[in-house]
Amino acid sequence: MIAQPYQLYIERTDATKNMARYYAMSIEPTLFGEACLIRRWGRIGAGGQRLVHHFAREEEAVRLFLELLRKKRSRGYMPKPIPDRRSVA
Repeated sequence: MIAQPYQLYIERTDATKNMARYYAMSIEPTLFGEACLIRRWGRIGAGGQRLVHHFAREEEAVRLFLELLRKKRSRGYMPKPIPDRRSVA
C-alpha cells in the first residue's frame, strides 16, 4: 500500500529552440501490493512515451522518483499544474 500519493508534472519550454516538452511521474499501487513508478514524457500536446517500473517496496520507487526529479530540474524543467484529462479532447 502506498503511504502517500506521489505525482509530478513538469515542463521545459524554449521558444528559440522550438522546444516544448513535458515529463510526468506518479507512484501507484499494483493489484499485488507492490509500488509502480509510471513515467510519461514527450512534446507538449502529443501522446509521448510511457515507461513503467515495478518495485517490491515503496521506498525504492520513491528513491528513483526523487533521483529523476533532480535530473530533470537540473536540465531546466519547471513544475506546472497537472492538466485535467477530462478537459483535453
